[in-house]
Amino acid sequence: MGKYAPRDLAQVLSLLPKQPPNENVLVGYEHADDAGVFRLSNDVALVQTVDFFSPVTDSPYIYGQIAAVNALNDVYAMGGKPVTALTIMCYPQREDVETLKEILSGGQQVMIQEGVAVIGGHTIDDPEIKIGYAVTGIVNPAEVITNAGAQIGDRLLLTKPLGTGAISTAIKREKASQTAIDAVIACMTQTGRAASEAMQMAKANACTDITGFGLLGHAFEMAQASDVCLVIKSQNIPLLPDVLDLIRLGMLTRGDKNNRAYVGDTIEIAGSVSGEMQSALYDPQTAGGLLISIAREKADDLARKIGASIIGTVEAHDEYLLKVI
Repeated sequence: MGKYAPRDLAQVLSLLPKQPPNENVLVGYEHADDAGVFRLSNDVALVQTVDFFSPVTDSPYIYGQIAAVNALNDVYAMGGKPVTALTIMCYPQREDVETLKEILSGGQQVMIQEGVAVIGGHTIDDPEIKIGYAVTGIVNPAEVITNAGAQIGDRLLLTKPLGTGAISTAIKREKASQTAIDAVIACMTQTGRAASEAMQMAKANACTDITGFGLLGHAFEMAQASDVCLVIKSQNIPLLPDVLDLIRLGMLTRGDKNNRAYVGDTIEIAGSVSGEMQSALYDPQTAGGLLISIAREKADDLARKIGASIIGTVEAHDEYLLKVI
């Protein structure tokens, strides 16, 4: 998300010159999907994404791992298989070179684990450290999973607990417990490959990656793209340890305010949903889980296979795109 709020970014994108029609662009930026998809042939399409961000942990190695997972998950969300990556690095020349090596090593380890070849990259001198990757994957054009396919009657699955933003803020302010720190690192270093492969086999209707816009921001994009209403059951939402307590202590990022503005008045939230839970739903995530929309009769089996939580349903679009109960 960078320095810009999602609403600001959406406004800028709407003002760009219209690109000429191209029948091979299967997914562009119009529906705010996780990655772009470009058809090369009847059987192969490219899935392309880029993402980078500043440190979310004190460990350079783990930071590199998280950056790699975060970028790869955009391709997994589209049902693609990542194959190559380019490193994007901002690094101050005055900083210790050993730290740079650790960051890059962490990212490289994840890429090797996922079978992705790092084939180059670009580094610039910058006062703030940032790392990320431009990832290219492949997918059969007939098997692309977008955020626009949610069907009325579907069940919504979430593959990871929420709260990485709140806990990362607490870590910076030295307010996080070791239990929360261990849990958030384990969460952010887990890729979406297994979940992606399983949802492809199960023929999921739609999917999106939960990252900087929070669960509700990305759910809003899915609902809007699919022309449906997503009903989120707050009591079914999995949370990382201590998240509500940390939110109560004010461990929030500016993403909370930005994501609320992005969703705007397209949402109805029941009075029984606490303020802390609302903030957890808006909390910007790093290397978050997949939000999957799948036919009701397939939901329980897929949830068991990938350890996901069934957090809601897809209903007909009325005056709201989202409802939280």
